Amino acid sequence: MDVHHLATLRAVRDTGGVTAAAARLHLTPSAVSQHLRALTERVGTPLVERVGRGIRLTDAGRALAEAAVDVAVALERAGSAVDEFRGAPAGSVRVAFFQSAAVLLAPGLLHRVAAHPGVEVHLGDRDVAQQDFPALTADFDLVVAHRPDTGEDWPPGVRVAPLLREPLDVALPADHPLAGRASLTPAELAGQRWIAVQEGFPVAGVLDRVAAVAGSPARVVQRFNDFGVVEALVAAGHGISLLPRYTAGGRPGVRLVPLAGVGAARRIEALTTPERAARRVVRVVLDELRAEAAAITA
Repeated sequence: MDVHHLATLRAVRDTGGVTAAAARLHLTPSAVSQHLRALTERVGTPLVERVGRGIRLTDAGRALAEAAVDVAVALERAGSAVDEFRGAPAGSVRVAFFQSAAVLLAPGLLHRVAAHPGVEVHLGDRDVAQQDFPALTADFDLVVAHRPDTGEDWPPGVRVAPLLREPLDVALPADHPLAGRASLTPAELAGQRWIAVQEGFPVAGVLDRVAAVAGSPARVVQRFNDFGVVEALVAAGHGISLLPRYTAGGRPGVRLVPLAGVGAARRIEALTTPERAARRVVRVVLDELRAEAAAITA
């Protein structure tokens, strides 16, 4: 079987259709269809079936797509076995960061990787909604993603490496009546003017949970994803916000107060595919990324 055809079948399974698989693989939909036809002819049994205007994998297709993961991992392990005899690890690794994670982790990661002369890290700026992070693993070796502390897990087929848990504190103007408190409960924040991130991003989900515990909807007056801008708006007295503890809080005029009574935090994790996780150079960069995260939380 052609490994590219197997990868195409797997992409159709992971994305749910030909068009989405084509976008992930940087192919045309007709090329994806041709790969599926060639693979079907090779194995001699239907791998996909029509459902309305789309397709889905048959039982045989799902079984072969799962086996395709094993094939990809085996090929990477074979390459890594040879790399072990070449001395120090070498190669380039593409790492996607959302903005605030890049501020927190990227500078230290590059310093740490500099200790491995043959390893190069190329950073990518990808600030997307939570459900769009897994798709980035098609173009990046490691994808630094975040989700609410109590949110849903990432979909099957994605390898997840925990990096850190970052509490979300209430950011208030320094002269706000609540700024001197040691902690705040959701009920005490009812009726406040909130500056939130866009819907679909992890911190927005945490604010929804805070509002649910308080028993009243959050009064959102502005939405902005750049935490630096949010801090500036808070400092100027235009509202309060939820900001990550390790990333934010450096601007004068802003006070961060812990939130009690609700699990207000985000999980920052590194996503990758099973075959990329088997690459020696990717494992080296992931280890350094974990070390940098551990140093920050320590």
